[in-house]
Amino acid sequence: MAQPHEFSHTPVIRLLTGHYRETSGYRVHRPDGVGDWLLILTITGAGRFGHVGGELISGPGDWVLIRPGTLHDYAVAPAAAGWELLWVHFHPRAHWLEWLDWPAIAPGLMLLRPDPPKAAERFHEVHRLLHGDLRQREAFAMHALEGLLLECDLMNPLAATSHYDARVRRAMDYLDGNLASKVLLDDVAAAVGLSSSRLAHLFTAETGQSVQRYLEMRRMQRASELLARTGFSVLQIAETVGFDSQFYFSQRFKRWTRQSPLAFRQSLRPVHRDRVDTPSGRG
Repeated sequence: MAQPHEFSHTPVIRLLTGHYRETSGYRVHRPDGVGDWLLILTITGAGRFGHVGGELISGPGDWVLIRPGTLHDYAVAPAAAGWELLWVHFHPRAHWLEWLDWPAIAPGLMLLRPDPPKAAERFHEVHRLLHGDLRQREAFAMHALEGLLLECDLMNPLAATSHYDARVRRAMDYLDGNLASKVLLDDVAAAVGLSSSRLAHLFTAETGQSVQRYLEMRRMQRASELLARTGFSVLQIAETVGFDSQFYFSQRFKRWTRQSPLAFRQSLRPVHRDRVDTPSGRG
């Protein structure tokens, strides 16, 4: 197998999809995972997912879900001629969490079989909508993704015993509603009825990221949306997402996106796709 290459992935937008047809030699390696969830459907061929206890071979109709902060080590399976896959990186809405408790192959690596009847069709629709011409294409794609996850939940043998804590979902809702404010861990903990230490542990255990990282990620997402869809100045956007200093906001935004806010805004172009994506290393 080809030597792994560590692909960077710094998610800012809420949703990112791809449809790849890969041949031998394709491999993605991110030792520390990423800050969002990754869902991969094998359409044809086979993929290999490495984990601490061995490997998982994914065949047609297999759905693989990877939690934030989990090793990414996936490639075309050694014995396969190729691998056609659909993938989506996403940040779930708070009420989606209970739908993401799938049977685990290894910590953070989950597999769902059999193939939900309409889910593959919905997955194609998510990809088509996100890369289409609609003005609110991301919102339409997120709506389709919600339907996809509901279809998968119908086939999930663990659905009736999901352990996700409602207080984590309430914490996420609280953070999403206070992006412009100074938010302390104590404030979030008080809002959901937990001690700060208990909330910090529970939030990380269930979402794969700390409260502070989730808050900054959501602020950067909101900032990217404002840069893309409004004419607000960088200072206005910084204040809207809770930063007193435009300079510090720009520093943090560049750390997440590798672009300054102005460079990010200037780089935006309408996306038009009528064919399978060319791999960019972000699958």
